[in-house]
Amino acid sequence: MSAQVLRFFAPCPRGLESVLADELSKLGADTVQPANGGVHFQGSWKTCYQVNLGSRIASRILWQIAKTPYRNEQDIYNTVLALPWHEWFSPKSTIRVNLAAIKCPLRSLDFVTLKIKDAVCDKFRKTTAKRPSIDTVHPDIRIHGFLDANEFTLYLDTSGDALFKRGYRKAAGNAPLRENLAAGILYLTGWQPGTPLLDPMCGSGTFLFEATQIALNIAPGSQRHFAFEKFKQFDQTLWNTLKKAVLIEQRPVTQQSIYGSDLYGYALSDARINLEAAGLLDAVHLKQANILEISAPAPQGILITNPPYGVRIGETQSLAEFYPKLGDVLKNKFSGWSAYILSADTALSKTIRLKATRRTPLFNGALECRLLKYDMVTGSLKKNKAPV
Repeated sequence: MSAQVLRFFAPCPRGLESVLADELSKLGADTVQPANGGVHFQGSWKTCYQVNLGSRIASRILWQIAKTPYRNEQDIYNTVLALPWHEWFSPKSTIRVNLAAIKCPLRSLDFVTLKIKDAVCDKFRKTTAKRPSIDTVHPDIRIHGFLDANEFTLYLDTSGDALFKRGYRKAAGNAPLRENLAAGILYLTGWQPGTPLLDPMCGSGTFLFEATQIALNIAPGSQRHFAFEKFKQFDQTLWNTLKKAVLIEQRPVTQQSIYGSDLYGYALSDARINLEAAGLLDAVHLKQANILEISAPAPQGILITNPPYGVRIGETQSLAEFYPKLGDVLKNKFSGWSAYILSADTALSKTIRLKATRRTPLFNGALECRLLKYDMVTGSLKKNKAPV
């Protein structure tokens, strides 16, 4: 395998670019450059394998195969046709083309998408007398195009399914947090294994799952497959070596200072199913409880949660009553703790009656949120009150 320097782009939830850049550097990426919505980096195929296997925050790892100015659809077709597709994957592989654009002057993105598909298939016909089939649901190979006002960039997706699909989740619950957003938030809090961690509205257990994987040094991609395994340049021996190395680094499953509770038994059941499927149930403390009635499980620690937002009719009033009570519980029962609340509800910060020491803008999909930090310092309840 060639040790050539390749260019990659790792998209991620917006707001996590800086922590993803740090993570990619630790995983061996070079020339790491955060951008809006992701991180550019360089490396070899070994780097590609390592970041797919080890990144908790990236959504995908995209290999940049072209970047060129364009004027019209024909320019894009010519660029795609010139690429050596037959050297990268077999015509027996199914493909899907995704296209995104910002300030693109071309009238129809659907037409541009069709031109890209045509160019890929035409190149295969010329070189192999066969062409790949289209599969928009479960393709072997995903091709991603991006257009801005002047440039066309084309990527091959090395990941396949999005990286937040760790290969474990059995029960999703209502509107679960994506795993890579949860992992990124854990990094933003500065939480370290050994520090008590509590999610008192844990739902299907995403924060608990990600924290346990971090605590036990479990590579997030160790139980799934990747699109690069279908590339012609795939190095099975190298891949086996890298996977074996991360499995050796895993710690045995032992009980951690990671606590989860939820008011609803069905939510807790989802969390239990997911943790059990991953073999991690024995590492976590789970119990059914009302957040307004619980006590801190340790003198100090980090509370992190994603409470319900007032998105359904009739919920807004009950949440307006809930948030001040939540603030009281944090003040009275969690002194010495740092509390992090992810919320898209602007009313929360006004009605919880605590003063946030940090507000980090994040996106949960298309939903703009804030990660609000509250330092519950002993004896400083007056200081924590929001100004009237």
